[in-house]
Formats: sequence, C-alpha cells, structure tokens
Amino acid sequence: MKNSKLLGQLALAVAVAVMAACAGHDEIKSDRRASSVDTVTADEERDVPVAGQRPAPATEQSLKDLLATTPMPGDNDKARIAGFRREHMSYEANGMAIAEQTRCCPLAPTEAINRENYAAYDDNPVKLASEHPVSTFSIDVDTGSYSNVRRFLTAGQLPPQDAVRVEELINYFSYDYATPDSLDIPFNVVTELAQTPWNADTMLLHVGLKGFEVSERDRKPSNLVFLVDVSGSMRSPDKLPLLKNALKTLTRHLDERDSVAIAGYAGGAGLILEPTNGADGQRIIDSLDRLTAAGRTNGAAGIHLAYELAQRAYIDGGINRVILATDGDFNVGTVNFEALVDLVKEKRKAGVALTALGFGTGNYNDKLLEQIADAGNGNYAYIDNQREARKVLVEEMTATLQTIAKDVKIQIEFNPAAVAEYRLIGYENRMLRREDFNNDQIDAGEIGAGHTVTALYEITPVGSPAQLNDPLRYGPQIDKSHSISAELALVRLRYKQPDAEHSQLIERPVTRKQLGRMNRDFRFAAAVSAFGQRLRGGEYLNGFELDEIAAFADDARGRDRKGYREEFVAMVEQARMLTESLAQTRGEGHPYHVAN
Repeated sequence: MKNSKLLGQLALAVAVAVMAACAGHDEIKSDRRASSVDTVTADEERDVPVAGQRPAPATEQSLKDLLATTPMPGDNDKARIAGFRREHMSYEANGMAIAEQTRCCPLAPTEAINRENYAAYDDNPVKLASEHPVSTFSIDVDTGSYSNVRRFLTAGQLPPQDAVRVEELINYFSYDYATPDSLDIPFNVVTELAQTPWNADTMLLHVGLKGFEVSERDRKPSNLVFLVDVSGSMRSPDKLPLLKNALKTLTRHLDERDSVAIAGYAGGAGLILEPTNGADGQRIIDSLDRLTAAGRTNGAAGIHLAYELAQRAYIDGGINRVILATDGDFNVGTVNFEALVDLVKEKRKAGVALTALGFGTGNYNDKLLEQIADAGNGNYAYIDNQREARKVLVEEMTATLQTIAKDVKIQIEFNPAAVAEYRLIGYENRMLRREDFNNDQIDAGEIGAGHTVTALYEITPVGSPAQLNDPLRYGPQIDKSHSISAELALVRLRYKQPDAEHSQLIERPVTRKQLGRMNRDFRFAAAVSAFGQRLRGGEYLNGFELDEIAAFADDARGRDRKGYREEFVAMVEQARMLTESLAQTRGEGHPYHVAN
C-alpha cells in the first residue's frame, strides 16, 4: 500500500513536470524556427532518446526525492492531469516508473509505439462494360510494398491491408517479355488472354511492357544527391546503419562519369559532401561512415537543399536525381502531407527526379514516401535488408536511375458486345480520368531502362454465369452486330520520350482468338496478384486459398537464378501458417481472412 500510494503521487508529480517541460520545449522550438538554424544543435541531440533505452530503476528513496522537488497540483489541475496521464504516462507495478515518449519530451517508451502510416483505399470494383467501357491508369514501377510485406511476414506478422499494393507485388519481379530493338520506341507491348485461375468462368487479360535495356557501359552520366535522414528516429540498426551500407553499395558501382553530393537533415539541413567525382568512391564512403543520428526531422529543409545541390552539378542530357533515404517521419518544418508532395512536384520542373528509399519500422511513413516518389518522377523502394539494397541499387541500377519513357498511361476500351464486366487488379492510387489519357499536361508514371511493367484485368465474357451485375432494364442496348469472336478490347498506351513534351500513341487490339494456356511468366504474375488480393481480404478470389496460390506459383518459378521467386513461395507459405494460427486463436472457421 505504501509503495502504491507513493507511485500514485509520483505519477501526478511526473505529469506536472512533463507538462512544464512541454511548455518550455514549445518555446524553444519557436525560437529555433525564428532563428532558421540549419544545423543540429547539441540541445537537439540531447532531446532524442536512444531507441529502447530505459531509465534507471526507481528506488523508494528516489521516488521520495522526486516528489520532494516537484510541486504537486492543485485541485483544479487534477482532472486535466489525470487525462494527460492516461494519454501519455504508464508505470510498472514493481516500482519502475516509465514515461512513454511524448510529442515533445525525451522520455523512453516502455515498448515500441507503432506509428506507421499507410494510405487507405478500396479495391477497384467490378464495372459493367456497357456503362463504363473505358479504364485509364498510370503505370507504376514501384516495388516498396513487396519488400515491406516481406518485412512483416519475416517478423511473424501479417501486414495491414493498406500496406499491400498488388501492382507493386507483381512488378517486383522481372518477366521475359520481348525487348524493343531501339530507343525510338522505348518499350515493347505484350497482350495475352487466359482462363482465370480462381474462376473458370472469367478470363485474365495480361498487359506487359518491357523497357529498352541499356548496358552499364552505355548508361548516361549521373548527377546524384544522397539526401540522408540523420534525425534521432534513424538510430536503430535497420535504419541509418543499413542506409549507409546501401548507399555505399551504390557508390562502389559509380565511376568518373558520375557526381555525388551528400546532404543531411535533422532539425535543419546541412551539406555533408560537396559534389564529388564518382571515381573518388572512398571519399564518398568516408563521408557516409561519419553520419550519426540525432535531432528532429525537418525533411522539407533537406529537400530544398538537395535540389539546390542537384542544380549546381546539373548534367545536361544526363541523369539528375535526388535519392532520398529516410523512414519518412518528418516532424518539424513543413510536415503537411499535401504540402510536401506539392513541394516535390514544383521541384521536378527543373528536370531533377527523386527516388525514395524507405527504411525501418515503428514510425515508417509509407504513404508519404510512395507519393513523394510519384510526384518526383521517380521510383520508390523499401530496403529491409542488404540483399534488397543490392537488388535495387546494383542489379537494377540502370533501371532505377535512367528513365527511358515518361508520363506512361494505359487506356483499355472494352467491347460491350463481348465483355460484360471487368475489374483492374491493383493500381487503385494510379487511376486517371478518361480525358486525362490524351492530355499531355497530366503527370503519369516513368519507365526505367530494362524495366518490366505488368497489369492484369479480370474480365467476364457476355453470357458467363460469373457476371455479378444484373443488366439494366432501361439501360443502353448492346449492338449485337458484333459477333462474340470480335475484338474484346483495344489497348492504348501513351508515353513521352524523356526530353519530349508531346506524347506518342501505341494501340494493340485484343481478340478472343488470343485465349490460350498461360505461359510461365503469366502464371507467376497471376499467382502474385492472387497473393496480394488474398492479403487484402480476397473479395474476388472465389475460394482460391493460400495453399493453392503457393502451389500455383511454385509450378511457375522457372529459371530463378537469384531465388526471388523461390522466396515468394516461402512468403506465401509463411502467410498461410500465420493466418491459420490467427484463425485458431480467434476461433474463426475461415483461416484466410486477413483483417486490417
């Protein structure tokens, strides 16, 4: 009882101290903003706790000392403090007083706080071709969702549904599409049609793009700015240490054609390394080795500085790119999501692209990094281990850095006489209006050298029992003059050359005659799409479960020299075991429902 009463008094006392510290800290932050300091101060370094650090054990005497030096609240403050304490404070019954890290105070948390941020969106719906015959979207070559999902599964957790973007899972893999002969038409277009693995009464339309391959010898010279988050939130081993190793891996594959500058940001932004020739790799690596994490996170200040450095070393006709490496936890300066995206949109007009590399857990801001990369005419990857760093920055270096086509859009017009319904699998945050397709002012996705891009539609033929929507009694009448063997759809693509302002058009008809057996790549892409859909709830999978998906993917692995497809099959198996375990714990009958 004595200790319990003492702890209760302590909690009130600590609450008063914390509130007072917060008030003082807000004044300090205001002063710092007014002074426009661009470097991390010693005070800011002390403000940030080491991840996982715990305070010294609290003895009874130390608790009494704290109570003696902290003014107790009056009656008018008790209700307010009680609410504050419930929101911000916790303590252990054994007498260890633990303060949870708040927005302003350097108190170590009892356990990791999950503040990860993902954009919420619904799956694309089934649409009637007679009402909405045209589907338009921007291509996407990002892969961040795949490695982020892998991180969750490796940790023994199912990912939240909004962390799963199906198109990024599909496009994590390369597919053996025919390569174009020259950069005059920078990518080849493939269309295929087959029975849907999870529904014998529908068909999958497979649209594949293959970018022109550029050898490392023929890669354009690069002007790169490494924009590195060195704030206190980057201290853990899966953040700044992994980040430094990733950028050092890239540095070792640069040469005299290239230039690298390094900017860092925490409470402010600062120049770490002026533009340096890529042949002087050791100097770049030494600069990375000296980076340490401390302070708050003013990402906007870093973005401004990085673009200034890129303009200073701009290579006309070359690769000019900022590589932002961060957990995305911007907490001072410009922190509004829309304002940050607008900032990058404005900066891209100068001809400098932005690639976003995400790191870490707990406070990871996937929503911001994915959208910043899109706004910056770049790509987005999540780096969960050194192998992924090598894949993105070495194996796919030319594809990551050198753009061969920009503002690439796909538009598919379905023939209502042959297609009753369709749905696009994935690309929910890439949808465009119909009129955007011909509008060259509308921004869309970029394709890097050698990139493959894959899109899948599930389509329901006219007369199929799989049709979900009843025909409208008073709707438009379908022209029956077209036979069922006529064109099912017309695929259109628009793209611009990297330095062009006007788009070019490619068209490919899709006919029922193309219906055939899936080749190996088509099967594997379908399996990956099914996995992504299952992780998002599997609304349209018609009972196609994870064990079937794993078997389907395993059969389509083919030549898998680097083991990425084998790893995928293992991920599906891991998800199956986790969902079964979760279902047993909850007493649910259906083992594969994944809740958000």
